[in-house]
Amino acid sequence: MKIKLDEHLPTALARCLASLGHDVETIYDEGLGGQDDDRVWEAAQAEKCFLITQDLDFSDIRQYTPGTHSGLLLLRLHNPGRLALTAFVGAIFAAQDVREWTGCFVVASESKIRVLRKI
Repeated sequence: MKIKLDEHLPTALARCLASLGHDVETIYDEGLGGQDDDRVWEAAQAEKCFLITQDLDFSDIRQYTPGTHSGLLLLRLHNPGRLALTAFVGAIFAAQDVREWTGCFVVASESKIRVLRKI
């Protein structure tokens, strides 16, 4: 799966996901650090990347309707430290068939994972 990590996600997460066989880039790899969300989204979609973010600006399902994009994972952890984020996302990607999330709007918290698919 081709993945783009948004700002404020640890570089260790990129290495973790790459070790699971994913093609991972970060916003900083592409010189997009500090860019507005629209620019980040455009870059992810132009490259057909599944975007992983903690940014609540990406939480509007009306704007990011399933089936209209390459996929989006919104992380909602209570204590989103670097180690916790890396361990949490790494465990999800190791246990789930995340390739099925292409085109989906996914929200993951400690208590559940909601996968919203195209209707």
